Order: sequence, then structure tokens, then C-alpha cells
Amino acid sequence: MQTTFQGYRRENGRVGVRNHVVILPVDDLSNAAAEAVANNVKGVLAIPHPYGRLQFGADLELHFRTLIGAGSNPNVPAVVVIGIEEQWTKRVVDGIAATGKPVTGFGIELHGDHDTIMRASKAAREYLQRASEKQREPCKVNELWVSCKCGESDTTSGCGSNPTVGDAFDKLYALGSTLVFGETTELTGGEQIVASRCRDEKVREEFMGVFDRYQEVIDRHKTSDLSDSQPTKGNIAGGLTTIEEKALGNIQKIGRKCVIDGVLDKAETPNGPGLWFMDSSSAAAEMVTLCAAAGFVVHFFPTGQGNVIGNPILPVIKLCANPRTVRTMSEHIDVDVSGLLQREMTMGEAGDRLLDMMFRTANGRLTAAEALGHREFVLTRLYESA
Repeated sequence: MQTTFQGYRRENGRVGVRNHVVILPVDDLSNAAAEAVANNVKGVLAIPHPYGRLQFGADLELHFRTLIGAGSNPNVPAVVVIGIEEQWTKRVVDGIAATGKPVTGFGIELHGDHDTIMRASKAAREYLQRASEKQREPCKVNELWVSCKCGESDTTSGCGSNPTVGDAFDKLYALGSTLVFGETTELTGGEQIVASRCRDEKVREEFMGVFDRYQEVIDRHKTSDLSDSQPTKGNIAGGLTTIEEKALGNIQKIGRKCVIDGVLDKAETPNGPGLWFMDSSSAAAEMVTLCAAAGFVVHFFPTGQGNVIGNPILPVIKLCANPRTVRTMSEHIDVDVSGLLQREMTMGEAGDRLLDMMFRTANGRLTAAEALGHREFVLTRLYESA
């Protein structure tokens, strides 16, 4: 296994594998201006989203944490922030600036779109030219933060692609990497297995606290089961009949040797290496966005029935063990591990194949999602707006 890759070292010492200058709208009203800047300055990346007005409490804090985290991600060398209001815009700018990253903010009120777009375009062009001179340098593999989330699972997920991630995670964990998994809802029925893998009683209590909070939400809304959501109709078509079956397959992603070292809130950045659990939605685009906001720079995405998910900041490596999906959705699959179920490869070989693709991606190879233009950026909401 390789021990180094070519990455971009940032001002705070973190290492990225992409070099995207981002135009980040604070709210839905600023999407048009952000996209106009991206149209003016070829090579920068606007990230529109539908939220950012009349949120409050923990929901507002999560909104800011996600935006600041996205802008702070090591795959981003510089950020232009655009918001309708100066105060909220400054809050995002200040949060990103704390990492040492170049960032400038612009408020639309009292300026209008034209003036804001002109000034923001000038800043974006300067950042882009500066970023274009940044050179990759050799970095150790344990500096590569790797996240995972599965999607459109079927029976081949728990038997093939998810264990492949687990094998890769075991190998990365032994080298001191920083790893994360999540999908709180999809651990239902298997939560005690996850709890038994926690490093100590403190971590175990934190994990169960997060899981029990989710169960309380189900009870509060008088939902007696998860039908129509967990398993999804696609999961059922793929042979998964219960949430417990899905959970047991999902858990395969954390391998056999990893220990869960800590628990993270949504979009929270870990404070050390190891395997972390993040409280998160099982919705693909939401979970991947939260991982990007938490600072992860490469993502493993095992799928059974096939999924097209990508992310503007975090390259998503898709792997699949279902030979039919590999055949019918080949343009979306980066790593074919269907040989596992056909007994043409071992689990160790499958894990090594995934790690090889991880290094190729870290060194600059575009993932299928990147090549196809999939840039899903979906914020997680907690409450309805005020």
C-alpha cells in the first residue's frame, strides 16, 4: 500500500486534494449573484442552496457551521462569500478566516446585484489566479481525511461494497488516518453492535445519546415504523426487507478492527485522528455535504442499485459489487468490486482496489461524479423557518 500522495497544503497545515475557489452564498437570495460571479470568472465554483433566511437556534447554528466548514475545507484555497445582509455575511467570513484561508465577503443590501457582482468578480479573479499557482507536494496518507456513506443499498451492499470500505478503513485506521461514518437512522436495530465498538464508556454514552435522540423524534411524531423511508422502496426492490438488515449491512463499512474514537455533531470537525461517528441524515447529498463541512477531503460511496451523487467540494468515489449495476450504470462507478460475489477476488484485494482509486483521486484523477458534473450541495435543516 502507498503511504504518500500529492496534495495541496493549506495555511492551517491541513491537506486538500482539490483546488476549488468557491463563491459561497449565505442565503437563497444571494444565489443569483454567486452564479453570476462564477459566470464572469471561469474556473471558480458557485455553490447555490435554498436556505439561509429566518432560521433560528440550533438550526441557525448548523447553517453557519455548515457554510463555514464548507469554505474552510482543505479542498478550497480561497472563498468569496455573498449574502443579502452584511452581519450574517461577516459571520461566515470571520469563521473561514480563522483558518488562515483568503476570504472576502460582500453584502447585497445598499449595493444591489450589479455592484456586488462587479466587486465580487474582481476578488474571485484574483483568488483564482493566485490558486492556480499553488503546487501539489508529497503528503503522508494519514493526512488524508476520508469519509463514507452508502446509498441505494441492496443485498450486494452488505455482502460486497460496504465490507470493501470496511477493509480499506481498517488499513487506513492502522496508519493513523482520520475517518468518519454516520447515517444515524440506518443503524436502527444494529445500534448495540456500534455501541460495543466504542473506545470507552464515555464515547458509548455519547453515541447512544445521539441514537436515542433520534428515536425520541420518531416517538414524538407518533411514527410507529419507518415504512416508506427505511428501508426505501429501492432498498426493498434490491432485497432488503427490514431496517435491521439494512443496518447490519451499513455497519460493515467500519471494518473489523476499527474502534470508534469519538462522536461528532452534524458538520463538526474532529479534533484528532481515528474513526468518528457523525450524527447525520441518511440522505445521500445531506450526509456528503456534512462530511465536506467537517473537513473531509475524499469520500467512499458504496452503492448497490446505483446512485449518481456528487459534491462540489468533496470528490465522491463510488464502488459497487452488483454486476448488473456496474453494467447498466458504468459511467457512475469508479471501482468495480463485483468480483467479490463472483469469487473472482478476495476482500483484501477489493479493499486494495478501493485504496488504489483513493490515491489516484487524491493525486488529481476526476471521479465519475466530477466528470459528469454532479455537484449536489444540500444543507441539513432541523426546524421550520420562523
